[in-house]
Formats: sequence, structure tokens, C-alpha cells
Amino acid sequence: MTTEIVWIPPTLALVLGYLLGSIPFGVLLTQWAGAGDLRSIGSGNIGATNVLRTGRKGLAAATLLLDMGKGAAAVLIAEALWPGTGPVAAAAAFFGHCYPVWLRFEGGKGVATLMGIALALHWPVGLVYAVVWLGLLAAVRVSSVAGMAAAVSAPVAAAFFDRFDLVLLLLGLALVVLWKHRANIERLFAGTEPRIGRDKDAVTRTDG
Repeated sequence: MTTEIVWIPPTLALVLGYLLGSIPFGVLLTQWAGAGDLRSIGSGNIGATNVLRTGRKGLAAATLLLDMGKGAAAVLIAEALWPGTGPVAAAAAFFGHCYPVWLRFEGGKGVATLMGIALALHWPVGLVYAVVWLGLLAAVRVSSVAGMAAAVSAPVAAAFFDRFDLVLLLLGLALVVLWKHRANIERLFAGTEPRIGRDKDAVTRTDG
């Protein structure tokens, strides 16, 4: 097989993943529902946490599921069409969500999309991710803490399940999640990071 042909499947998986990942479901759903432009609400973030600030819990839940779904779909479709390219599509979908070209590369923080990716790559890793995310969210009610902890749990879980082929990928994506949460980290150290359901006057200062 020539070099040109070898690179066709991963290139196609890269394009597919990015296009799927870059669909801004939060923005689209809030606009279609007449809830306004999500980018001008709360923190301006396009994820489910900010959609929740519109007061439309159904829209927030739909955004969460769709953001997860696009990550999982990218992996599963790529693997079905071009076996072995799932990780490439996973990375592309994640970066598509975080840096969508349609929104001038101002996207979300990747927590939900990364969960969908983890579930599709190796479901036990995704299950650990979900338990950490939802468990901490219920316990501390700080969206950023739960999301960052879940992201970090992914490469650890992959190593635990002997999926060392996924560790570097998931570690890299977890680091991006932490980077996207850098403002939240500053507020956590300052003790000003709002909790879900509290400090409603502070929602404009947090990206969730």
C-alpha cells in the first residue's frame, strides 16, 4: 500500500471527527427554542452548564446528550468505515468541540464530548468517567471540579484497564480540559467559584 493510500483513512477520520465535533448543539438548540444566543448568556460558553442558565433544563439535558453523542459517533463511525482510526476521530471531535471553526474557534470545554469519546473507545473507561463526574457533581456541586476530575480519571482508568494504547490520547485531552478551565481554577483558589444552584449572581463569572 502506497504512502498516499495509507494516509487517506486517518485523514478522512480527522475531517469526519472535526466536523461532527464542531456542531455547536448548545448554540443551535437555544436559538431554535427562542432562548437567545447562548454566547451572550451567562459565561458565553456553549456547553450544557451554560444552557442550564437559560432556565431550560430540557435544553441543557439535550445539549449534554448531543455533545456526548457527537464524540461517540465520531469514534464509532470512523471505526466502522476505516478500522483503527477511532482515536484519530476522537481527538478531532474533541478539538472540533473546543475550537469550532464556525464560532471563530471559541467553543466549549470538552467535558461532555470527552465522556462520549471515552465510552466509544472503551466503555469501562467511560463508565469510570461518568461515575466520577456525576458523583462529584452531586457531592460538591461545582461543575468545573467535577468536569476536571472526570477528565483526569480517563487516562488513569485506561491504564487500570490495561488500555495503554489510549492513555496518551486521553491524557492529552484531559490536559486540554484543564487548560480550558484555567479561569475556573483561579476562582477555585480564590474561593469564588460558584456552586450549581447557588451564587446566582456570579454565573457570569464562571464557565462551568
